[in-house]
Amino acid sequence: MSAAKALPKPQLRGLLRSQIKKNLIIASVLSISVVIAQKIFVNDERKRVYAEFYKNYDINKEFEKMKAKGLFDSC
Repeated sequence: MSAAKALPKPQLRGLLRSQIKKNLIIASVLSISVVIAQKIFVNDERKRVYAEFYKNYDINKEFEKMKAKGLFDSC
């Protein structure tokens, strides 16, 4: 007959506090990583697209195009 090992005692005190601490750390790490991913993949890409658009944008050409279509009553 083999010797039976004693099971470790369960945590009886501070269980809620330790779970909250663990979950808070996990939530903080996840939220920071999502913020960084949002900045890199969405915000920086959007800034690049806007910069590219306004680099080639000619407001007078757009105005003349709309004027030729008859969209302005005052012109």
